[in-house]
Amino acid sequence: MRRLVVALAALLVAPAAAAAQPPPEPVIPPGATAAGLDVGGLPLSAAAAKLQATFGPVLALPVEVRVARLRRVLSPSAAAFAFDAPRTALRAYKRSTRDGPVDVPLAVTYNWERIREFARAVDRRTHVRPRDARVRIGLRRVRLRRAKMGRSVDAGALVVAIRARLEDPRQRRTFRFWRARVRPRVATSALRRQYGTVITIDRARFRLRLFKNFRYVKRYGVAVGAPGYSTPPGRFSITNKAVDPAWSAPDAPWAGAYRNEVVPGGSPENPLKARWLGIFGGVGIHGTAAEYSIGTRASHGCIRMRVADVVDLYPRVPVGTPVLIR
Repeated sequence: MRRLVVALAALLVAPAAAAAQPPPEPVIPPGATAAGLDVGGLPLSAAAAKLQATFGPVLALPVEVRVARLRRVLSPSAAAFAFDAPRTALRAYKRSTRDGPVDVPLAVTYNWERIREFARAVDRRTHVRPRDARVRIGLRRVRLRRAKMGRSVDAGALVVAIRARLEDPRQRRTFRFWRARVRPRVATSALRRQYGTVITIDRARFRLRLFKNFRYVKRYGVAVGAPGYSTPPGRFSITNKAVDPAWSAPDAPWAGAYRNEVVPGGSPENPLKARWLGIFGGVGIHGTAAEYSIGTRASHGCIRMRVADVVDLYPRVPVGTPVLIR
């Protein structure tokens, strides 16, 4: 009887013990990889240990960015970076169970804003502003300062590059990142076209100077405005041109009998001889019959030239030519 009771007790304990044993650990299907590392056929815990041993040391290294001569290092702690090996193993198990052999990315986390700020700091340290082309016009010299390209880091693209290295241990942790070129707003070529011809008028020395492609070409003697009719100083341009221009006499006492009249071009009574290069209003460059006045203050605001000189100058100067009067 006693033996029977013991046997019955053993039969009752055996199922209970079997029920208390944990279920077998899931095994990742063959062919599964994580960041290229084979974890197929391994239980989850073994796969996690293999992932940590293989990738943990690499992912603990900082990412170094080289831009021009600058080197900046982003440490894992600065990016709030963390690698979760067990989660990566579970990801490989679930994906390969559902889709067959797959290569899954590592399960990592990081702080996006810290990476963006790092990229912006790299851009600030390496940014080179573009330089606009500029022209300086003096009476005796026209100078062109050429434009220069700027350089700038595309912070968004740099963030993408850093993310790739944080997420994939197969990529090099140290890499060079190139800056994009930033074009100036004012190009050298644009100013070469705009200032291909320049005229300067020196009222004190009664000189008109002609420049082509920023080089001095020729000078001419002129007459300028008389006292009370001073030729206005400033930066202007040639607004119109005419051969044997008509003269619209102004409503002014000095116009005499021609006041408010139009004197045809070529007329002996017309003071605008041979050529006209208008500057603004009624002020312009023209030939004069009173060539003895060249080198004096004699006009009513215009710039007078000898007829031969204005005929020589006329085809050299297109409409739009900058004019400096000083």
